[in-house]
Amino acid sequence: MDARLEKILPLVQKPGRYIGGELNSVEKDPASVDIRYAFCFPDTYEIGMSHLGIKILYYLVNSREDAYCERVFAPWLDMEEQMKAVGLPLFSLETGTPLSAFDIIGFTLQYEMSFTTCLSMLDLGGVPVLAKDRKGLKNLVIGGGPCACNPEPLADFFDLFLLGDGEEVTMDLLDLYKEFKQKGASKEAFLREAAHIGGVYVPSLYDVTYHEDGTVARVSPVGDAPAVVKKRVVADLDTAFYPDRFPVPYIDIVHDRAVEEIYRGCIRGCRFCQAGFIYRPIREKSVSVINAQAKDLCASTGYDEVSVISLSTSDYSGITPMLSDMADWTAEKKINISLPSLRIDTFSDELVEKLNLIRRSGLTFAPEAGSQRMRDVINKNITEDDIMKSVKIAFRNNYATVKLYFMLGLPYETMEDVEAIVDLGKQIVDAYYDNPDRVKGRHLTVNVSASPFVPKPFTPFQWEPQDTKASIEKKQERIHELAAHTRLHISSHKSDTVFLEAVFARGDRRLGSVLLKAFEKGCHFDSWENCFDLEKWMEAFEECGLDPAFYSNRRRPYEEVLPWDHLDNGPTKAFLMRENEKAKEAATTPHCRLRCAGCGAQDLNGGHCDALEGIDRGREVS
Repeated sequence: MDARLEKILPLVQKPGRYIGGELNSVEKDPASVDIRYAFCFPDTYEIGMSHLGIKILYYLVNSREDAYCERVFAPWLDMEEQMKAVGLPLFSLETGTPLSAFDIIGFTLQYEMSFTTCLSMLDLGGVPVLAKDRKGLKNLVIGGGPCACNPEPLADFFDLFLLGDGEEVTMDLLDLYKEFKQKGASKEAFLREAAHIGGVYVPSLYDVTYHEDGTVARVSPVGDAPAVVKKRVVADLDTAFYPDRFPVPYIDIVHDRAVEEIYRGCIRGCRFCQAGFIYRPIREKSVSVINAQAKDLCASTGYDEVSVISLSTSDYSGITPMLSDMADWTAEKKINISLPSLRIDTFSDELVEKLNLIRRSGLTFAPEAGSQRMRDVINKNITEDDIMKSVKIAFRNNYATVKLYFMLGLPYETMEDVEAIVDLGKQIVDAYYDNPDRVKGRHLTVNVSASPFVPKPFTPFQWEPQDTKASIEKKQERIHELAAHTRLHISSHKSDTVFLEAVFARGDRRLGSVLLKAFEKGCHFDSWENCFDLEKWMEAFEECGLDPAFYSNRRRPYEEVLPWDHLDNGPTKAFLMRENEKAKEAATTPHCRLRCAGCGAQDLNGGHCDALEGIDRGREVS
């Protein structure tokens, strides 16, 4: 251990964040490998170690004899202060190597408010933050994850981005990197060749021009770079790489359990949900593979809980046999099974029967909107009857804690729609106390979360404006007013951070100057309320001559060139336009297993989508 690190560890909270050496962490001799890869998560250890993607790619890269992948997390404020005081650069957990010593520095981009933390980590690690200042192939900075679907605000800082599923494209990129490193090729030559790997986007190989009004005029590829970069899709999840072990932290993390991914994509088509579109097409794992992988993870980690995850777990076509098979061994070993992301319209007595065998906790549902009209606008495809039927089933089975997620500021929302959130909550409370079989003396807890809506790329609402801060706050006040003296516990979120989230979600390259300016002013950990400083951000926008409302609060016409139009993440623009038009009429689209809506995402997977098996395209199935 570095003497400087040993000196400062007693001075910080949670030193276990910074020491590594966990069970199942990978040890290699750095001198024996050709490629040293730093996998960076731009947030604290507890959050980063809860993320599945880092675990998959950590073991995937380390499955290669020629590469060593090490983890790097953002040090919390106390640790950062101490590191700067003693001159200790940001380092990897596995070997304590400074970030500047790595060949490839990869960031997972999970949320827009982590962008300045990426810059902070590079700077703390002794790596130039601007791509143009990094010469040669060393310190190649790459990014992936959901925010890479529109990485334009980060174009000045990253050398390339990986679009879509990371397992195969990462291996292809490492193969190419090793080849070019061994022959001493230039960074520029490598990037030109890397641009021809499917799923690799090199922003420096594209010129962007703007109209006088600030909108994008065109994005032009340089040389033979592809005009459109298509995301990578892993076709078969049964044979795709999945680790049989996770590092087991010494300290509590946010999601401290084994995690088994059961499928990718989503059949539902909720118009606000970016993940539901960019992770298409639907690809499911088989029950036998899920069962075997979950069993291996629990055995290798000692966890007594396994979470089976997807965007909508109860939509997995084999959920009943999956739970039955897993219950056979989890019950014997006293291992709990967690099922997050349950659809309210798939909640049934049969599912509750399975849940009763494996866990007893509160239930979380996401109606998203209080009124039926708004649920139709967003294509949630659930009715009030669905909601009430599901909560009554839960109450009959002695559930007494329910959490409900809603959004505020959705397109075409009125104050009446907002007030309907409280009305629905009251109906749920009444249903509990009207249940003659409820346990006497046990009171119901209904937690209602109302979060501001953020329009995102590659959704039908990508053209829509975000609601203004004043409007959101007025709606939040109305909800709290109506919920006073009820059994509803309301939590609402400040609109300042989601305002900037909308700016950078739909931003262009000009925002790079704002990011750099904000970072220079000390902005990082912007998703943390005690770190976020809106005043510094607004100063940065003003000094750069950019208006954040241009990006967040402006409706965009269909004919406008969007900053991400040269990137193909699955759904076609024509499909998204059709869905936007249907939203205006509060018209719904059936989910993918009832009728194919022609989103186009399956074209990136050779025309295959698991949701289409046995379904006639273009014709609703009764």
